[in-house]
Amino acid sequence: MEYEIKLDLVSLDIPEGCNIIVGQSHFIKTVEDLYEVLASSTPTGKFGIAFCEASGKRLIRWDGNDEELTKVAIKNAEKIGAGHTFVILLKDMYPINVLNDIKDVEEVCRIYAATANPLQVIVAETDQGRGIIGVVDGFTPMGVEDGSEKDERRDFLRKIGYKR
Repeated sequence: MEYEIKLDLVSLDIPEGCNIIVGQSHFIKTVEDLYEVLASSTPTGKFGIAFCEASGKRLIRWDGNDEELTKVAIKNAEKIGAGHTFVILLKDMYPINVLNDIKDVEEVCRIYAATANPLQVIVAETDQGRGIIGVVDGFTPMGVEDGSEKDERRDFLRKIGYKR
């Protein structure tokens, strides 16, 4: 028996000032559970969610509190086209503030990326369907930080309140 795998590189759309989270889950209630996590995390945060159903009707399920972010999440989910994949776009909120709660959603299996950087998803396609192999998040490093850059990083984290 011969098998074929086609690889596809999918560049995702991330609106200016937004972050994206891409993950995998296993159940149709993912959309509602992710909505509840995001809506209760930051009252002023805006978000859109899309989830690729892997069986049954195999629809892209969606929700959100921002119409434009929801449309872009759906578009990204269509481009990926992999079962049980979810895409979340965030504005006026950050992944660091919601990732642990998202990971605690009982049907979430993994997070592939949480970023504001340009994001590419490496997708494998077989005769059964599509699945995410990995992601390319941002760009290749250009060097190693020196002492002053290390101090700058530490000062920045304290300035924005993430370290004391």
